[in-house]
Amino acid sequence: QDTEHTAAQHLKKIKIKIMMRLTKPTLFTNMPVTCEDRDLPGDLFVRLMKDDPSTVKGAETLILGEMLTLPQNFGNIFLGETFSSYISVHNDSNQIVKDILVKADLQTSSQRLNLSASNSAVSELKPECCIDDVIHHEVKEIGTHILVCAVSYTTQMGEKLYFRKFFKFQVLKPLDVKTKFYNAETDEVFLEAQIQNITTSPMFMEKVSLEPSMMYNVTELNSVESTFGKMSYLQPLDTRQYLYCLKPKPEFAEKAGVIKGVTVIGKLDIVWKTNLGERGRLQTSQLQRMAPGYGDVRLSLELIPDTVSLEEPFDITCKITNCSERTMDLELEMCNTRSVHWCGVSGRQLGKLSPNASLSIPLTLLSSVQGLQSISGLRLTDTFLKRTYEYDDIAQVCVVSSESCFL
Repeated sequence: QDTEHTAAQHLKKIKIKIMMRLTKPTLFTNMPVTCEDRDLPGDLFVRLMKDDPSTVKGAETLILGEMLTLPQNFGNIFLGETFSSYISVHNDSNQIVKDILVKADLQTSSQRLNLSASNSAVSELKPECCIDDVIHHEVKEIGTHILVCAVSYTTQMGEKLYFRKFFKFQVLKPLDVKTKFYNAETDEVFLEAQIQNITTSPMFMEKVSLEPSMMYNVTELNSVESTFGKMSYLQPLDTRQYLYCLKPKPEFAEKAGVIKGVTVIGKLDIVWKTNLGERGRLQTSQLQRMAPGYGDVRLSLELIPDTVSLEEPFDITCKITNCSERTMDLELEMCNTRSVHWCGVSGRQLGKLSPNASLSIPLTLLSSVQGLQSISGLRLTDTFLKRTYEYDDIAQVCVVSSESCFL
């Protein structure tokens, strides 16, 4: 796109042109015209398409051709892409101008950026000569952007002239990102990220990764090739889910169970390519989740078997954490259910437990009913406040007969 400026009234022949927006070409598209063989034209249209150099050989009826065409409009600019412009100041007059200074600024809703490669003035510009500059900027804000091109110069008569040109464009949002958190009893956090392509062209998803905060180690659960196939394309308006498992680092593992309020998980890093390899990149802000509330006392399982034998004892290990800000004196009581029976002494003293401290207790159970059975019936009593905490449906185990296990 060209814009022109005429200098002062007595220098009408001095014109300065500014060329804008560097974009890559697009593939040529045509509208094929076909008909049945029994129709009057016969195979005339087919032969014309085969002779057309813009069509794909062997697939003449496809709209997409194999030739490249120059962009006919400004095109869309999306957040995370690189905006490039070519600026040319050309002297169309028969006079020499001096001290030419070209400045390009990008004005956004929050800041003004200087994109000029050089801020020094050119000593002189002869007739039919030009000053060229290419600017690049990674777009990091959505909304209205204004490219301000300013040129100042001095005529042969010593008069200093100055003008500006404004170019407004909109930066659009390319992706819609939604996140969901799932908290596991083992202090692991599962993050599901739903990414939707809200542009009008397909994307090649080069990378979607999670950069965890200092508290967590992350494991990506999208590495299986069959999850998305060999080519990771995202069509317009399509949505894809990515899953990550975050586990507290060893130095934070003991505190993970007593964390309260909002915690920082990390941020997503998304890299994609469109059309002829234009690259885009987005990083989300720090993702936060509300830590689950466990009350004053948290009970979790550190060890439990998946399958146990009918009427045979099996062992589990419980972890008790004091999530309050006071010391507790705890007593453990075990209540039998219809299908699961506790083995051991009920009503035993566990002793004092300091704030944020944990205690691991091995316990033994026995099931008298086959099938998927729920472990329930644990009671913790704080003897200081005479307050009892009940824990039912702690976990499930699959109970099978001894003969089935043997087979």
